[in-house]
Amino acid sequence: MGRRRGAGRNWAVAAAIGLAGPLVAVPAAADEQGTEPAGRVEWGACPEEVAAEAPGMECGLVPVPLDHSDPGGAQIEIMVSRLASQNPDERRGVLMFNPGGPGGSGLTMPADLVSRGLPAEVADSYDLIGMDTRGVGYSAPISCGFTDEQDYRGAIPPYAVDDAAVVDQAAAAEAVAAQCADNDRDDRLRHVSTANMARDLDLIREALGEPKTSFYGASYGTALGAAYASMFPERSDRIVLDSNIGDTHLDHEGMRRYGLGAEETFPDFARWAAERHDEYGLGESEEEVRQTYFALAGRLDETPADTAGGPVDGSLFRLSTFVGLYSELSYPVTAQAWQELLASDPAAAGELPDGTPDTGGAPPGARPATDAGLSPYDNSWSVFLAVTCNDVEWPEDVDTYRRSVAEDRERYPLFGAASANAMPCASWSSGPSEPPVEVLDEGPSNVLIVQNRRDPVTPHLGGVLLDEKFGQRSRLVSVDGSGHGVYVNGDNACAQDVTTAFLVGGDLPEQDTSCPA
Repeated sequence: MGRRRGAGRNWAVAAAIGLAGPLVAVPAAADEQGTEPAGRVEWGACPEEVAAEAPGMECGLVPVPLDHSDPGGAQIEIMVSRLASQNPDERRGVLMFNPGGPGGSGLTMPADLVSRGLPAEVADSYDLIGMDTRGVGYSAPISCGFTDEQDYRGAIPPYAVDDAAVVDQAAAAEAVAAQCADNDRDDRLRHVSTANMARDLDLIREALGEPKTSFYGASYGTALGAAYASMFPERSDRIVLDSNIGDTHLDHEGMRRYGLGAEETFPDFARWAAERHDEYGLGESEEEVRQTYFALAGRLDETPADTAGGPVDGSLFRLSTFVGLYSELSYPVTAQAWQELLASDPAAAGELPDGTPDTGGAPPGARPATDAGLSPYDNSWSVFLAVTCNDVEWPEDVDTYRRSVAEDRERYPLFGAASANAMPCASWSSGPSEPPVEVLDEGPSNVLIVQNRRDPVTPHLGGVLLDEKFGQRSRLVSVDGSGHGVYVNGDNACAQDVTTAFLVGGDLPEQDTSCPA
């Protein structure tokens, strides 16, 4: 679809964004550090692209081992950013951020959240620390060599219209896995994992001279925060996990929950559209809007719309609608795209929703591709695959995906045949080098889990699952809201107040909490 087709691929990586038992084994050199910081961050100017988006921030580099089991071996550098507290009397420590993905740049995230309304008392209480985690942007970036011309749509596999489409996708996914392996010329790919990123966080904490660190993670960032709180429980201060994937890793079952999230969230869009039937003509009731979705998707499966930007098929239509559920702010442009596709207006129908959600893609601060032929999303797509495939074993046989797609086409007809489809992880060459991090239910009660009840990519179930795994360490805040993202990015006053009170005063609710709309 040209520019709009690219936009659809961008959303896909963002959607993966994209979360009790024994601690996963960690090399002693990574965990048993002395009380003195390993080094100090030398703060200076941020890269030009970062400074343009977030003026006033400082940046610096922290060296970490490429392989944490060999701390004396090859080193890479992690770029971190800082918005320092302007109120020394109120400063508590540092608050690290991760925007999700995996693969999203977090260098501008402190300034981004402040501009969106992060409460002043939070900014006073902490130095706000952003970063590009390993493999991302300015932190030893990795590349699978994805190009603009390549027919690859990112994190979520294409919707499988039938069984043969699953077999075709398995072959395409195998080719992508081989492409990533062929482009891994500096042997970094296999070291990009959630466990290694958590170990990096602890070395960054030391480099900042702090005995503990607080953390806010969104979407996949909840997996990283859960891993850190489990691997380093006594060094974790206040941990906020927003829009949770349900564990410390994304596996096949976690991807399949995208289908559940679509089913739970779509009625909000359908209700909104039905109330505006006179404007968009998509149906006078929720059920009529839902039937319009299936009718339009089926028509595009048979005959893609020949738009000014290129063909729009049923798979891309479903993907763009799925990402349109991330926020009510996307509803108007999503409804307009449906309207124009229904009217078979080729020029207008090319204008599918533009932009990427804040939890993936190539947000401000991500290093531009050095090769002009590479997609600007090459790095974020590559990191998503590396982390997802390195964290946990994935099914290798195509029959598993054929069964999953058949089941989820019935269970979650809106989008299940996409999220259950075959991933490159099925053919990943390196595979996990260690078991996934287990969520630790022993340690301080310092984890706040915030979750919308209706979220397309991280459904409410993810928050419930993670809360159960943390046991007495966590509290779950369930918000009667729709879309992806709660704190600052949402508008629920109850959730905002509970989260701010926890970050500033350490006030963890006595029990799980429900916030009304």
